[in-house]
Amino acid sequence: MQCQLDVDGVDYTYRGGHEALAGIDLHLGPGIVGLLGPNGAGKSTLMRILATLAKPATGSVRWNGTDIVRAPDVLRAALGYLPQDFGVYQALSAREFLAYLAAVKGMSAQRARERIEVCLAEVGLADAADRRLGGFSGGMRQRVGIAQALLDDPRLLIVDEPTVGLDPEERLRFRHLITALAGERLVILSTHIVSDIEASATSLAVLARGRLRFQGDPEALIAQAQGHAWDWTVPASALAEARARHAVTSSLRRPDGIRLRVVAAAAPSADAVAVTPSLEDAYLWLLESQGAR
Repeated sequence: MQCQLDVDGVDYTYRGGHEALAGIDLHLGPGIVGLLGPNGAGKSTLMRILATLAKPATGSVRWNGTDIVRAPDVLRAALGYLPQDFGVYQALSAREFLAYLAAVKGMSAQRARERIEVCLAEVGLADAADRRLGGFSGGMRQRVGIAQALLDDPRLLIVDEPTVGLDPEERLRFRHLITALAGERLVILSTHIVSDIEASATSLAVLARGRLRFQGDPEALIAQAQGHAWDWTVPASALAEARARHAVTSSLRRPDGIRLRVVAAAAPSADAVAVTPSLEDAYLWLLESQGAR
């Protein structure tokens, strides 16, 4: 089955004149696409447009060649969506909640029963299926969110900021789950946390201030940052000034001072050492070099 999403020249402006998106062009096929960007970059607005919950002011979005603004049901039939503000009915069990949502989607009772069991198993909740959702951890609720998004076996899965508020163990579990679910689907994972997509994304798109700053594979983004990542150790007393003057991706207290990871056009100091950039370095360098932080 085809799995092609094409976004051409999409703009979106909120009431009051705030421009959320400007001239977005994306061409996406099967795999995991990491949509990266700072908070307020326009990621959630774009996700809502792709999920047919909002219409662009200008431009087009096509699913396998069909304009989804004119014919949204074509995409909705292939869509699974986990929004950033996904909520649950706490008095229901996971199985009851999924049965309710399957009915809302118009699934037959038999197909719903089959898919509910499959989805609960896929997200690792088969043993907790009859527990009330009010007793679930944040990570478990997110897995219920993924299960509901998978109910109709979608070709397009959109997941918006899924790990906000999760502890490190649940975040790692979520990454593994997304990787396992990709297969021949198109999975769009929107986040501002680079580590959420570092090990799983087959391609990246970076949004900042409503504009697309990069689209390509992670290696291409890292290549752009070659020669612009530095290790630099400063006294503790100089940490605040260093952070104010330079883009710092990490800091580590050591016996000889604070070891910083900095991205910059040139060495921040004569004693700074050039290092191979990570994806986090490359992402920050992209924003820094384009004045988009």
